[in-house]
Amino acid sequence: MNTRTPPPVLCIGSVLWDMIGRAAGPMHQGADVPGRITRLPGGVAMNIAMALTRFGLIPTLLTAIGRDAEGDELIAACARMGMTTEHIYRPDDLPTDRYLAVEGANGLIAAIADAFSLEAAGARILAPLTDGSLGHAGAPFAGTIALDGNLTATLLAEIAASPDFAAADLRVAPASPGKAERLAPFLTHPRSALYVNLEEAGLLCDTRFADSGTAAAALLDRGAARALVTDSAGPAADAHPGGVISLTPPAVPVARVTGAGDTFMAAHIAAEAAGATREEALRRALGAAAAHVSGDRS
Repeated sequence: MNTRTPPPVLCIGSVLWDMIGRAAGPMHQGADVPGRITRLPGGVAMNIAMALTRFGLIPTLLTAIGRDAEGDELIAACARMGMTTEHIYRPDDLPTDRYLAVEGANGLIAAIADAFSLEAAGARILAPLTDGSLGHAGAPFAGTIALDGNLTATLLAEIAASPDFAAADLRVAPASPGKAERLAPFLTHPRSALYVNLEEAGLLCDTRFADSGTAAAALLDRGAARALVTDSAGPAADAHPGGVISLTPPAVPVARVTGAGDTFMAAHIAAEAAGATREEALRRALGAAAAHVSGDRS
């Protein structure tokens, strides 16, 4: 019987309330249609953390959450799901962040991420990595870190160059295509893996790619230690110095799209933590993302 406690995974970035409006049919700009509106804990770091708990890992959150009623409710929700919340920075003068999205059967129509408080908090969310709580100068944190691109470009560049992250297995996601170029400093980081979609890979390489395998290889040519590139229902690729592997995700009906990339990343981290090969880890990640997209919560 294995009684080993799984190691913690730090999830650094946005933890907020998702407000998602979904319509059953296709939508276009200016559409006004019936649908359902939900409010759920969200944000890239939060989505990754929620998926990690489902895979048996223990996520520790490093983020900023206000001391307002919405913040208290969000902290309680995180704790109920089994996340470690004691290291969250809670400013008195900043509200809890929010995300607003509209989705149709044809995918994401529009979204606004209000991560003002996270950006304003800046490096203060990282204090546990230097004050001895999770690490210090003589012993930097050496576990896995899932980092999202909702942090400011300045702070992300500082993290990429910081010795406080030098021992970590750093997994980095851009949060959205509009923030992909913030990840440029990690193209030369020796211990980071980039998780991007085809569009985001193109933005980082200042070109357009026809497929994920070509994009992943191009990111390595730009200096990345490892790159995982997804392409919606098309093949996904994992590239590192040992070569490029590519797999096609399962075909499923689309019930939701928000959080699919975060689920892919979390499932991939969990699979590798469990000892899966590169091919099997990619297969499990694609299966988890497909289940998420189809609306399967089992």
